[in-house]
Amino acid sequence: MKLVWSPEIASKAYIDTVKSCELFKHSGVAELIAAMAGGWNAKMIVETWSHGGVVTTSAGLAIAARHTCGRHVCIVPDERSKLEYTKAMRDAGVTSAEVIVGGAEDAAAALPEVDFLVVDCRRKDFGKVLGLAKVSRRGAVLVCKNVNQRSVSGFRWHGVLDRGTRVVRSVCLPVGKGLDIAYIGSTGGVASSRKGPSRWFKHFDEKSGEEHLIRG
Repeated sequence: MKLVWSPEIASKAYIDTVKSCELFKHSGVAELIAAMAGGWNAKMIVETWSHGGVVTTSAGLAIAARHTCGRHVCIVPDERSKLEYTKAMRDAGVTSAEVIVGGAEDAAAALPEVDFLVVDCRRKDFGKVLGLAKVSRRGAVLVCKNVNQRSVSGFRWHGVLDRGTRVVRSVCLPVGKGLDIAYIGSTGGVASSRKGPSRWFKHFDEKSGEEHLIRG
Protein backbone atom coordinates (compact mmCIF):
# COMPACT_ATOMS: atom_id res chain seq x y z
CA MET A 1 0.00 0.00 0.00
CA LYS A 2 1.00 3.61 -0.43
CA LEU A 3 -0.36 7.06 0.33
CA VAL A 4 -3.21 7.88 -2.03
CA TRP A 5 -4.31 11.43 -2.76
CA SER A 6 -7.93 12.37 -1.96
CA PRO A 7 -8.95 15.75 -3.43
CA GLU A 8 -12.24 15.66 -1.52
CA ILE A 9 -10.58 15.43 1.89
CA ALA A 10 -7.94 17.98 0.85
CA SER A 11 -10.67 20.47 -0.03
CA LYS A 12 -12.55 19.90 3.23
CA ALA A 13 -9.40 20.30 5.33
CA TYR A 14 -8.41 23.41 3.39
CA ILE A 15 -11.79 25.13 3.67
CA ASP A 16 -12.23 24.34 7.37
CA THR A 17 -8.72 25.62 8.11
CA VAL A 18 -9.39 28.84 6.19
CA LYS A 19 -12.42 29.39 8.43
CA SER A 20 -10.39 28.60 11.54
CA CYS A 21 -7.51 30.86 10.56
CA GLU A 22 -9.84 33.82 10.23
CA LEU A 23 -9.75 33.87 14.01
CA PHE A 24 -5.95 34.09 13.98
CA LYS A 25 -5.80 36.63 11.13
CA HIS A 26 -3.08 34.52 9.53
CA SER A 27 -3.22 32.91 6.11
CA GLY A 28 -1.02 30.72 3.95
CA VAL A 29 1.02 28.04 5.66
CA ALA A 30 -1.67 26.45 7.83
CA GLU A 31 -4.19 26.03 5.02
CA LEU A 32 -1.63 24.53 2.65
CA ILE A 33 -0.26 22.07 5.19
CA ALA A 34 -3.75 21.05 6.32
CA ALA A 35 -4.79 20.38 2.72
CA MET A 36 -1.71 18.22 2.14
CA ALA A 37 -2.20 16.21 5.35
CA GLY A 38 -5.87 15.72 4.57
CA GLY A 39 -5.35 15.05 0.88
CA TRP A 40 -2.78 12.33 1.52
CA ASN A 41 -5.22 10.83 4.06
CA ALA A 42 -2.53 10.80 6.73
CA LYS A 43 -3.34 8.56 9.68
CA MET A 44 -0.32 9.49 11.83
CA ILE A 45 0.30 13.24 11.87
CA VAL A 46 3.19 14.57 13.96
CA GLU A 47 4.45 18.11 14.53
CA THR A 48 7.01 19.89 16.69
CA TRP A 49 6.21 23.04 18.64
CA SER A 50 7.92 25.18 21.26
CA HIS A 51 7.31 28.15 23.52
CA GLY A 52 6.49 31.37 21.68
CA GLY A 53 5.19 29.72 18.53
CA VAL A 54 1.77 30.22 16.94
CA VAL A 55 -0.77 27.40 16.65
CA THR A 56 -2.23 28.14 13.23
CA THR A 57 -0.46 25.16 11.65
CA SER A 58 -1.39 23.03 14.66
CA ALA A 59 -5.04 23.97 14.21
CA GLY A 60 -4.84 23.02 10.54
CA LEU A 61 -3.29 19.65 11.36
CA ALA A 62 -5.96 18.98 13.98
CA ILE A 63 -8.64 19.70 11.39
CA ALA A 64 -6.93 17.43 8.86
CA ALA A 65 -6.69 14.63 11.44
CA ARG A 66 -10.40 14.96 12.12
CA HIS A 67 -11.19 14.50 8.42
CA THR A 68 -8.82 11.54 7.99
CA CYS A 69 -9.78 9.96 11.33
CA GLY A 70 -6.07 10.05 12.08
CA ARG A 71 -3.93 10.56 15.16
CA HIS A 72 -2.36 13.98 15.76
CA VAL A 73 0.69 14.23 18.02
CA CYS A 74 2.69 17.29 19.02
CA ILE A 75 6.28 17.08 20.34
CA VAL A 76 7.28 19.88 22.72
CA PRO A 77 10.62 20.33 24.54
CA ASP A 78 9.32 21.07 28.04
CA GLU A 79 6.30 21.38 30.34
CA ARG A 80 6.13 25.14 29.81
CA SER A 81 5.63 24.63 26.09
CA LYS A 82 3.06 21.92 26.74
CA LEU A 83 0.93 24.21 28.92
CA GLU A 84 1.20 27.08 26.46
CA TYR A 85 0.33 24.86 23.50
CA THR A 86 -2.72 23.23 25.08
CA LYS A 87 -4.05 26.60 26.27
CA ALA A 88 -3.59 28.20 22.83
CA MET A 89 -5.37 25.30 21.13
CA ARG A 90 -8.19 25.43 23.66
CA ASP A 91 -8.57 29.19 23.20
CA ALA A 92 -8.74 28.63 19.45
CA GLY A 93 -11.58 26.17 19.91
CA VAL A 94 -9.63 23.34 18.31
CA THR A 95 -9.06 19.88 19.74
CA SER A 96 -5.51 19.72 21.07
CA ALA A 97 -3.14 17.04 19.85
CA GLU A 98 -1.64 14.38 22.04
CA VAL A 99 1.43 16.04 23.52
CA ILE A 100 4.79 14.34 24.06
CA VAL A 101 7.32 16.22 26.18
CA GLY A 102 10.99 15.60 25.41
CA GLY A 103 13.68 15.61 22.78
CA ALA A 104 13.91 13.87 19.43
CA GLU A 105 14.98 10.56 20.96
CA ASP A 106 11.99 10.49 23.32
CA ALA A 107 9.60 11.23 20.48
CA ALA A 108 11.08 8.60 18.17
CA ALA A 109 10.78 5.96 20.85
CA ALA A 110 7.16 6.82 21.60
CA LEU A 111 5.78 7.13 18.06
CA PRO A 112 4.78 4.48 15.52
CA GLU A 113 5.26 4.94 11.78
CA VAL A 114 4.61 8.52 10.65
CA ASP A 115 2.63 9.49 7.53
CA PHE A 116 2.93 13.26 7.84
CA LEU A 117 5.58 15.14 9.82
CA VAL A 118 5.94 18.90 10.30
CA VAL A 119 9.05 20.26 12.02
CA ASP A 120 9.85 23.83 12.98
CA CYS A 121 13.31 24.80 11.75
CA ARG A 122 13.68 27.20 14.67
CA ARG A 123 14.17 24.17 16.92
CA LYS A 124 17.83 23.24 17.09
CA ASP A 125 17.04 19.52 16.98
CA PHE A 126 14.72 19.63 13.95
CA GLY A 127 17.21 17.65 11.87
CA LYS A 128 17.47 14.98 14.54
CA VAL A 129 13.68 14.68 14.69
CA LEU A 130 13.63 14.09 10.92
CA GLY A 131 16.42 11.53 11.13
CA LEU A 132 14.94 9.54 14.00
CA ALA A 133 11.33 9.53 12.82
CA LYS A 134 10.03 6.12 11.78
CA VAL A 135 8.59 6.76 8.31
CA SER A 136 5.52 4.77 7.29
CA ARG A 137 5.97 1.95 4.80
CA ARG A 138 3.10 3.55 2.84
CA GLY A 139 5.34 6.55 2.26
CA ALA A 140 5.24 9.92 3.98
CA VAL A 141 5.30 13.67 3.55
CA LEU A 142 7.90 15.60 5.55
CA VAL A 143 7.56 19.35 5.96
CA CYS A 144 10.05 21.86 7.32
CA LYS A 145 8.48 25.23 8.14
CA ASN A 146 10.23 28.52 8.90
CA VAL A 147 13.11 27.48 6.65
CA ASN A 148 14.26 31.09 6.37
CA GLN A 149 15.11 30.84 10.07
CA ARG A 150 16.80 27.45 9.81
CA SER A 151 19.44 27.02 12.50
CA VAL A 152 21.82 25.11 10.20
CA SER A 153 23.26 25.93 6.79
CA GLY A 154 23.63 23.64 3.82
CA PHE A 155 20.57 21.55 4.68
CA ARG A 156 20.01 18.47 2.50
CA TRP A 157 17.27 15.89 2.98
CA HIS A 158 19.64 12.99 2.34
CA GLY A 159 21.95 14.44 4.95
CA VAL A 160 19.44 14.12 7.80
CA LEU A 161 17.20 11.19 6.86
CA ASP A 162 17.91 7.59 7.72
CA ARG A 163 20.11 5.85 5.16
CA GLY A 164 17.99 4.08 2.56
CA THR A 165 15.07 6.50 2.82
CA ARG A 166 13.83 7.15 -0.71
CA VAL A 167 13.11 10.81 -1.38
CA VAL A 168 10.87 10.77 -4.46
CA ARG A 169 10.87 14.55 -4.83
CA SER A 170 11.24 17.69 -2.79
CA VAL A 171 10.23 21.31 -3.26
CA CYS A 172 10.85 24.64 -1.54
CA LEU A 173 7.97 27.11 -1.47
CA PRO A 174 8.08 30.82 -0.59
CA VAL A 175 4.98 30.52 1.59
CA GLY A 176 5.06 32.15 5.01
CA LYS A 177 8.65 32.06 6.23
CA GLY A 178 9.48 29.26 3.81
CA LEU A 179 8.46 25.62 3.42
CA ASP A 180 10.70 22.72 2.41
CA ILE A 181 8.66 19.62 1.55
CA ALA A 182 9.87 16.09 0.80
CA TYR A 183 7.80 13.19 -0.49
CA ILE A 184 9.08 9.81 0.75
CA GLY A 185 8.34 6.75 -1.37
CA SER A 186 6.60 3.64 -0.10
CA THR A 187 8.60 0.50 0.65
CA GLY A 188 7.80 -3.13 0.00
CA GLY A 189 5.20 -4.58 -2.35
CA VAL A 190 5.16 -4.51 -6.11
CA ALA A 191 5.00 -1.14 -7.77
CA SER A 192 2.38 -0.76 -10.45
CA SER A 193 3.64 0.10 -13.93
CA ARG A 194 0.49 2.09 -14.61
CA LYS A 195 0.47 5.72 -13.65
CA GLY A 196 -2.71 7.62 -12.93
CA PRO A 197 -3.25 11.18 -14.04
CA SER A 198 -1.21 13.87 -12.32
CA ARG A 199 -3.03 15.66 -9.53
CA TRP A 200 -2.41 19.31 -8.84
CA PHE A 201 -3.35 21.39 -5.84
CA LYS A 202 -3.59 25.17 -6.26
CA HIS A 203 -2.63 27.44 -3.36
CA PHE A 204 -2.85 31.23 -3.31
CA ASP A 205 -0.62 33.07 -0.83
CA GLU A 206 -2.53 36.22 0.12
CA LYS A 207 0.55 37.81 1.70
CA SER A 208 2.82 37.59 -1.34
CA GLY A 209 0.10 37.54 -3.99
CA GLU A 210 1.68 34.45 -5.55
CA GLU A 211 -0.12 31.36 -6.77
CA HIS A 212 1.53 27.96 -6.33
CA LEU A 213 0.69 24.66 -8.02
CA ILE A 214 1.73 21.55 -6.09
CA ARG A 215 1.75 18.22 -7.80
CA GLY A 216 0.39 15.27 -5.84
